[in-house]
Amino acid sequence: MTSTALAWFGDRFDRVLTELGCTGEARLAIVGDHAMAREHERSMGVCGTTDVITFDLTDGASAQDSVLDVDLLLCADEAERRATERGIPMERELLLYALHGVLHCLGYDDHDDAAYAEMHAREDEVLEAIGVGATFGREGGGS
Repeated sequence: MTSTALAWFGDRFDRVLTELGCTGEARLAIVGDHAMAREHERSMGVCGTTDVITFDLTDGASAQDSVLDVDLLLCADEAERRATERGIPMERELLLYALHGVLHCLGYDDHDDAAYAEMHAREDEVLEAIGVGATFGREGGGS
């Protein structure tokens, strides 16, 4: 990712946190498929890569007070694939992943159809509010 793209991502992620009323710390690492698949299996027992893994170090307390202490692992290779499908820049796809991880800390989940729809609608609402525009709900599919 270029320095310009990284700067755009950082600025928009700060806006995401402000829009959500979050304080505290969010640390992000961008990795490739190999590292993501290794961590996915180690931490969750699932083989293969994924888009984002969230390590909420507050054990769910962020859902009550919006004070984050989270490590987010974002997969650049998956973002590149999905961004190409959606026709958007990779950094915008990575922003969606980072937002998704933060929403998990705030109590959102996506393990059943209703929760999935609510979480992804909230993602697009936040991205619209900060001027990026809906990303998950764009034509071309979800993540």
